[in-house]
Amino acid sequence: MDGNDTDLFGNAPPQADLFASEERPGYEFRANPDRVRRRLNRFLAEARAARAMPWPEREARTIETIFPQMANWLPDDEADQLRFEFAQEIERLKKAA
Repeated sequence: MDGNDTDLFGNAPPQADLFASEERPGYEFRANPDRVRRRLNRFLAEARAARAMPWPEREARTIETIFPQMANWLPDDEADQLRFEFAQEIERLKKAA
């Protein structure tokens, strides 16, 4: 449809159809690796320093979920090492409970 097309009743197409074939510029988020690294290391340090789970249950589940995802913003070898160390600490803390 070009801009002059109308339906049988003389109505222009709905606005949503006007943009259906156009690509829209998207927003691409890029995390700051230094900030990510600091935050992950902070979580890891808290876990290492604790004798029992240092976070309330809900927060602990959230951190366990986001930690591996946040690590994706780091180089693969660094991310894998941090994930491994964090998983070890979480297992230790769960056994201590």
